[in-house]
Amino acid sequence: MRTRFTTAVAAAGIAASTVSAAPAAAAGAGAAPLTPAAVDAYLEEALDDTGLPGVSVAVVRDGRVVHTAGYGRGSDGEPVTEDTPMRIASLSKSFTAMAVMTLVEEGAVDLDGAVAEQLPGFSPGDPRADRITVRHLLDQTSGLSDTTVDIADLEDASSLEEYVSRLDGAELAAAPGTRMEYCNANYNVAARLVEAASGERFGDYVREAVFEPLGMEHSALSDADVPVPDGHNSLYGFWLPRAERPGFLDDSGSGGVISTAADMGRWLTAHTGGDAPVGAESLQAMYAPSAADDYAMGWSPETAPGGAELMVHSGNLFTYNAAQGFDPETGYGFAVLSNGAPLADETYPIMLGLAALSRGERPDGPGTARKAADAALAAAGALALGLGAAGAARSRRWAARRTGRPVWRTALRTAPLLLPAALFAGYPAAVSLLSNGREITWDQMFYFPLPLTLTLAAAALAGLGTAAARLLRLRAAARSTGTVGSPS
Repeated sequence: MRTRFTTAVAAAGIAASTVSAAPAAAAGAGAAPLTPAAVDAYLEEALDDTGLPGVSVAVVRDGRVVHTAGYGRGSDGEPVTEDTPMRIASLSKSFTAMAVMTLVEEGAVDLDGAVAEQLPGFSPGDPRADRITVRHLLDQTSGLSDTTVDIADLEDASSLEEYVSRLDGAELAAAPGTRMEYCNANYNVAARLVEAASGERFGDYVREAVFEPLGMEHSALSDADVPVPDGHNSLYGFWLPRAERPGFLDDSGSGGVISTAADMGRWLTAHTGGDAPVGAESLQAMYAPSAADDYAMGWSPETAPGGAELMVHSGNLFTYNAAQGFDPETGYGFAVLSNGAPLADETYPIMLGLAALSRGERPDGPGTARKAADAALAAAGALALGLGAAGAARSRRWAARRTGRPVWRTALRTAPLLLPAALFAGYPAAVSLLSNGREITWDQMFYFPLPLTLTLAAAALAGLGTAAARLLRLRAAARSTGTVGSPS
């Protein structure tokens, strides 16, 4: 799952598109109800503005579904509908929290008890790990961190039990309960705890305890149960169907849920006054931020541009994006799912736009920032390659003027051409630094940040090509004249 990773790469190459809302006179709880026609009109505009391949949405109010629909097409060429399966990425965390809370209500899990005492096999090397509680896992204050956990080693675990066993020896970045660090390991440990407490596979328990009570018949934690089409990555505005990057997805408590807009509507009814798998006290515990940060249990409070106080969560994989939220004041809830993962997430701004509409506000569209960024990156890449080709073509003339000059002067003139290659070589490391220390691989850089990656590669190639052509021409000219550059 790539939530922090997405933010970092977007900051490096493109500003995310945003929604600004101008409050209307009728804003607030007294606004006219949000109609299916208004939702359709807004989403059709959003799809046109963003260029996303496919989007599905759910809108609920006061425990009832207002509208579910799909727009655009899937990678299989079929129209996206409210029943099209989508990967919902980190929205899965709220489902994991709900599953844990059902066991808390049954007395099978102690929310404020130590995880080590409830989960055999959980034994990180840091002695402070004995103080990690279940609540710490769910509000991301356990001390587990991408900077101290070998995330790459965890990704190919074949089961949650193996995943937890690979945490042996892991250090904590902070004492439990003192600092929030968004780390997917927290929710995968919580999912394994569900297995230990229930005696069932995590996906089976979530289906029985969460999906089935809500009528979510087309949701699962494995694409073997609910086949899901490939998502997409953008290549300068052209959407490429791509399988999701390999990783620990099936039964993942941090990001494994597959769902549909219709099922997400049923899910959101539980958070807006409808029947829920747990009682009101448990729901309120899920929404309560920790003492260390605003993050709650799979939800976060968010002040929308128009001033509304929402409970939200976004989700980002390498080929799918999603966002969900609800407004406690108006009783509205929203889910936006997309089968395209561009450099900057578009589902969250669309969700905020729907929230603005529900309050009688007039939101701007999500905007065309992604299209503009893709066009700018394409132009920059083409320009770099053009300049590189021109530099190589003029290398003979360049070498003729510099034959016999001091070596240090030639080196100074050549060094700037090597700078793009040096920057490209350090590209994953730079993104890792911006991603709070999460390990970033070259493989990841060729998914959603593909346009930025290729543009940087073009600049590096152009610089290296020009430098190589010039130096080869300089060497040939020196040999033909019997001269070499002087050392000083």
